[in-house]
Amino acid sequence: MSEADKDFMRRAIELAQRGMGSNAGGPFGCVIVKEGRIVGEGWNRVTSDNDPTAHAEVVAIRDACTRLSSFQLTGCKVYTSCEPCPMCLGALYWARPEAIFFAANRDDAAYGGFDDDFIYKELERPIGERTIPLANLLPDEGRALFDEWLKKTDKTTY
Repeated sequence: MSEADKDFMRRAIELAQRGMGSNAGGPFGCVIVKEGRIVGEGWNRVTSDNDPTAHAEVVAIRDACTRLSSFQLTGCKVYTSCEPCPMCLGALYWARPEAIFFAANRDDAAYGGFDDDFIYKELERPIGERTIPLANLLPDEGRALFDEWLKKTDKTTY
């Protein structure tokens, strides 16, 4: 890792501390960098925003995409103070950065009271055996949306 990489990670850690200090949420911060400059930042705002999706990575993705006027993070690197949870990892994969770096890992997060292992385990279970019931309702009508999407000539694919 370069000194610049370390500096960006230190900034993510600083943002995590800022968020904790303001009681915005848990100890998580994230920085998104493109061509050596920060284009997005965020810290956990779950409790301050009453938003369970306001994790540091999601906040930073929204900030970066707004600043870049893009729905993808092509050519970007992500520095996050902790290994992304399944939701954030999914969001990052959809955003398509070139690399993700993290400081603490999921075991460290569990130690701090943020254990997301149950989500990983749930995803491995068959739909009918998950803790929160999932039911396939109106599948034909749902699939028709994709038929319509495939015929759409003015769509922006992603």
